[in-house]
Order: sequence, then structure tokens, then C-alpha cells
Amino acid sequence: MKFFKYLPVAVLLISIVSCKPKTKSTTVPVVGFIDAFEDVTIAQARTGFTDALKKEGFSEDKKTVQIEYRNAQGNIPTLTQIANYFISEKVDLLATSTTLSTVTALQNTKTIPVFAMVSPVPERMKVVDANGKAPANLFGAVEDLNYIDTSFTIIPKLLKPKGAKLVIGMIYNQSEPQSADALNRIKTLAEKQNVTIVALPLNSSADAQLVTESLLNKNIDAFFANPDNTVFASFETILKSCNQKNVPIFTSEAGLVQRGAVAAFGADIYQWGYQAGEQAAYYLKNHKTDGLAPEMVKIRKRVYNPAVAKKYNITIPSDFEAVK
Repeated sequence: MKFFKYLPVAVLLISIVSCKPKTKSTTVPVVGFIDAFEDVTIAQARTGFTDALKKEGFSEDKKTVQIEYRNAQGNIPTLTQIANYFISEKVDLLATSTTLSTVTALQNTKTIPVFAMVSPVPERMKVVDANGKAPANLFGAVEDLNYIDTSFTIIPKLLKPKGAKLVIGMIYNQSEPQSADALNRIKTLAEKQNVTIVALPLNSSADAQLVTESLLNKNIDAFFANPDNTVFASFETILKSCNQKNVPIFTSEAGLVQRGAVAAFGADIYQWGYQAGEQAAYYLKNHKTDGLAPEMVKIRKRVYNPAVAKKYNITIPSDFEAVK
């Protein structure tokens, strides 16, 4: 019986040991890559990041770099543990995907360079100091909310309600700064577009189905998937509920169009990661951050899903690219 009593402890110890990075080499740089949660769209950023490193000669296959990957699966304490572990192992740099990963890394180290992706500008992450200055160890690619304007204003143009005021529904995580900021910006835009916004908060992806169904009961004409990590993680649940009520989804995130949204004007997640990876490769080559700073996302796309557009009988402008 004593064996079974201590079995959970043994399993935990084995798990920690199995997650321990390989011994750091004096010649091969080590990258600690932190993902906040599991999501097929967000995962494209990691692929872009590693492809950029590979192009610049930092390849795991050729053993010219060691990339240690950890995913917190949406658990904040785990996210903190991952960041602190990489920091204690003195990795050469941290790569962080999504806001929570970036903020957690910056809260726990002021010396190891942090190369962010799928994260907003420092002001919206609330990581600037009293003088409005970003952390000195923050680099990578970030995004502001200017693109929200175009993403949102295409909805009235595509749905073309005949005289009636359009009602658009949203859900948002109050704990995510960029989500709350996006909602406020969209409300301002809506007033100018003859649109009513109905928004409901949720705390986690576990609440997504209940909150979405409550929103759909308010007779919305369309759903807008804003830049919110919880929305990303819950998208299939949201999509299923919207499809059952014949409510089209629009979004500011190009990656969600492939998963079932009608259209978007937003950052290409793969290219977002690639852009951060280019900066990281520069640092690994030169061992200095001179000339580096957080830079705005360079590549945004207007994309649409032909099958979904057909389902809702929506005509898409010619400057939108069809997703495969």
C-alpha cells in the first residue's frame, strides 16, 4: 500500500525530469519557447518562428540551435513555472507566443531577451514603466488596434441590411487587456456605422458554449471574433453554436477564416512568428540587441472563406484572397 501512496509523487518527479531541457552546450544556443495555450491557429506562429531561424542557419535538424518548447495549456501557474524554469536554465533567449506568455516572461526576467509574437504593443500589455517606456529586454513583433477599424467596418458593407440597424455580438475575456481595448474601440466604431454591439464577458474557454448561446438568444445578425486568446481557444465551440443559428462570424484574425469565419483583415499568424524569428536570429548571430526593438506586424491579409461566404450568400470584394 505504501507504494501506491507515493506513486503520484513519483509520477510528478518523473514528469519534471522528462521536461528538463538537454544540457546547454557552450556552442549551440538554447531558445526557450513558451506557448500559453494549445490552438491550431496560434501554433502557426511557432512554425513561422522556427522557419525564420532555420533560414538564418539555426536549425534543430543540423544541431545549430536547441529549441525547448513548453505549453502551459491555459494554466497561469504552469505558465509562470515554465518561464521561471527557462530563466533558471539561463536560456539564450525566450520566444513568447500570445500576450500571457509575453507578460509572464517580462515579469520574471529583465535580462534575458524576450522575442514576442501574437502580442499587442507594450502599452496594451501594460508592461511600460511610469515614463511610458517598454522593458529593455522586449523585442519581436507586436500589433496595435488600428487594423480593427477595417476588420469591423467590412461587416455592414458585406451584410448590407436594408434600413434596419445591424446587431453584432461579441464575447470577450475581461482579464485580457487587448480584448477589453478592442471592445471599447469597436463600440466607438459601431456608433458611426449604424451598428448595435451586444457583448458578453467570459472567464475561460469552458464558458464559451453557454455564453455564446446566451448571446445568440439576443437575435444578433453576426458574430465578431475579436483578438482574444479565449476566443481563439474556443473558436470551434463558438462556430458550432453560430452555425446552428445561421449567424455568420467575422473576425480580425486571418487564421480564424480557415477555421470557419467568413472574412477578416488581420495579421498572418505564420508571418507574425516569422517576423519575430528574424529578430531572434539576428540576436543569435550577433550576440547583441543593438538596433532591435518591438516592431509592428508587417504582413496583414484580407482573406475570406469561399464555402462559408456561399453558405451565407455573401458577396466578397475582389481584393480579398480566398483561403484554401
